[in-house]
Amino acid sequence: MALSRGLRCCQRAFAWLPVLIIALVVLWSYYAYVCELCLVTLSNPVEKVAYLIIFHILFVLFVWTYWKSIFTLPVQPGKKYHMSYADKERYENEERPEVQRQILAEIARKLPVYTRTGNGGIRFCDRCQLIKPDRCHHCSVCAICVLKMDHHCPWVNNCIGFSNYKFFLLFLAYSLLYCLYIAATVFKYFIKYWTGELTNGRSKFHVLFLLFVAVMFFVSLMFLFGYHCWLVSRNRSTLEAFSAPVFQNGPDKNGFNLGFVKNLQQVFGEEKKLWLLPIASSQGDGHFFPMRALCEAQNPLLANEEQWEDDGIDEEPHGKVALKEISCVLSYSD
Repeated sequence: MALSRGLRCCQRAFAWLPVLIIALVVLWSYYAYVCELCLVTLSNPVEKVAYLIIFHILFVLFVWTYWKSIFTLPVQPGKKYHMSYADKERYENEERPEVQRQILAEIARKLPVYTRTGNGGIRFCDRCQLIKPDRCHHCSVCAICVLKMDHHCPWVNNCIGFSNYKFFLLFLAYSLLYCLYIAATVFKYFIKYWTGELTNGRSKFHVLFLLFVAVMFFVSLMFLFGYHCWLVSRNRSTLEAFSAPVFQNGPDKNGFNLGFVKNLQQVFGEEKKLWLLPIASSQGDGHFFPMRALCEAQNPLLANEEQWEDDGIDEEPHGKVALKEISCVLSYSD
């Protein structure tokens, strides 16, 4: 027992190593740019002030979004999705798989769930003992079910999902701008040090490596950010890109694709003034999402609307708003 507890503590501590590496690189880049480039190398005071102002704006946005990506906890499904004690006992005591599926279908009939397993059954998590909401997945690292899970990111030591996906995207965007700005402003002095026009030995080392590190991170982040921009434009998560969500009529990789503008609003919200700030503004509460081009007869969400209200679904945050959004986009087609 003590050994396993010690191993778990070591594992948790080791999980922070990538974050520590990023933090050390960022702190060094701050010192190298502010002290060695701006305060030591630059001689023009106007240029020095302009460089420092723009750098600190990007630095604050970069650190702010990184902090929010790390420390915004992933959201778990609400209590309504957990099995009651009686249902859990009935499910566990039943040995026949087909009857277990019927029990899950009976429970899920009261919930706004529409996606299914590969064989058409209700998505159920044995470890968390709950019916999975649409787009929800179990994270083996966090050991919880995460609403609209995208992936578990070791560089933020956190699960990226509904609660922090916007922050993660902004973190990638401001990381790119941070690296691009450093590379663009350092390049002129990199050439001067390289050709021997400037000779300060200590600053030369920092400026040369600052450009190499900025370009290296920019290239790697460019591909990752571009991929996530493509995912947002299609309203898919990383998991859904690899395995299409399954609906009652089969798999559909575009099942949540509402069109470019509405897809953006799903992640960033309708208030455009908040789009570039790491402030929560995503639509809904992460438990259910609008789906494209589904008729009312095939959509249990609309058929069970009165039943949800009787069961108190509207007590969930944004429940009525999300339900209206679902109704509005059902007639949408590409």
